[in-house]
Formats: sequence, structure tokens, C-alpha cells
Amino acid sequence: MKYLIILALALLAGATVAEAKVVGQAVEYEHDGTVCEGYFAYDDDFEGARPGVLVVHQWMGLGEFEMEMCRRLAELGYAAFAADVYGKGVRPESTEEAAAQAGMYRGDRSLMRARVQAGLETMKAQDMVDAGQTAAIGYCFGGGCVLELARGGADVGGVVSFHGNLDTPDPADAQNIRASVLVLHGADDPHVPPAQVMDF
Repeated sequence: MKYLIILALALLAGATVAEAKVVGQAVEYEHDGTVCEGYFAYDDDFEGARPGVLVVHQWMGLGEFEMEMCRRLAELGYAAFAADVYGKGVRPESTEEAAAQAGMYRGDRSLMRARVQAGLETMKAQDMVDAGQTAAIGYCFGGGCVLELARGGADVGGVVSFHGNLDTPDPADAQNIRASVLVLHGADDPHVPPAQVMDF
């Protein structure tokens, strides 16, 4: 849990390391016939494998925000991979489109878990990643995704949800969780009803 708290505080503070030589690149991968395009960032001056952090996007899809988070994590000594849940080129341009895309995965938790798991496996397959030391973080829609990843029993050390969806369709799935879980939630967040918080 200490590891998760340090990771979360570093991201919130925007911490950087001046000497880092960060490399960022698009990485294509597939899940069940769907081509996805993630983003991988790491410090090229660092030799050997390092802990990996999976970053899952908010409901507008993978964009500059997630790529910047990956670069910040790389500056801190991690290898970071932004997963692409929606698929290559699928980037909502309005809140209505975002709601439709996010709703497709929220309505099919098995698909959500499998798509995020595909991103996790792609990250672990990178030479710079120590597959035995990984975590997953997500923002808003992505926060719900990483919680589902944990409920699916994913082999990660921890997950951190920032302002994520807390609804739990099948509470019994909690028994599958192997990771430490940190949920950062605002008490006045209008998108997550108090009853959902209590049920969580």
C-alpha cells in the first residue's frame, strides 16, 4: 500500500527527475480482432527492466493527458504504458460519443476486463518492463477499468483509481482481487452517488 500511496502522490504533485531521457512511442496490439494503439514511455538512460505502470484513459479515449502521465512516470523511473480500450482511431469528439463508447464497456464488464488485460499483457511483454512489478492506474472511466481489472484477478501489485466509477455489478468478484487497491474519490463528486460509495 505504501508503494501505491507514493505513486499517487508523485503523480498528483507532478514530480519530475531532471536527468531523465524519456522516450515515448506508439505500440500497436490486438485484442479479439480489434487493433489497439497504446503509448509506451520509458527513460532510455536507465538500463535493465524496471517496474511497469499501466495507465487507462478517461472516457474521451487515449490522448495527450495519458501520454503526459506516462512520460511523468518514466521520469520517475517506471516504464509506463497507456492502454487503448476503445481501439485504434476511436477517439470520441463529444461527451455524447464518449458516453456511448464508455457505456459499451460498462455494460459488458467481461469485455472491459479483457480489453484492459490485453493492454497489461502488452506492457509486460516490453523488454524494459519487470513483469513481476506492475501496477495499474486510471482516471474516471479508466478508474473503473482498473478496478474491474483487479476484480478479474489480474496479476498486478496494485491498482489506483482516480475519480473512478465505483459501481460493483457482482460484489462476489471482490474475492478475486490479488492486488492492493487505492481509491481516490472526492466526497462531493456528483458522478458517483453516495449509495454507490457505501456499497463499494
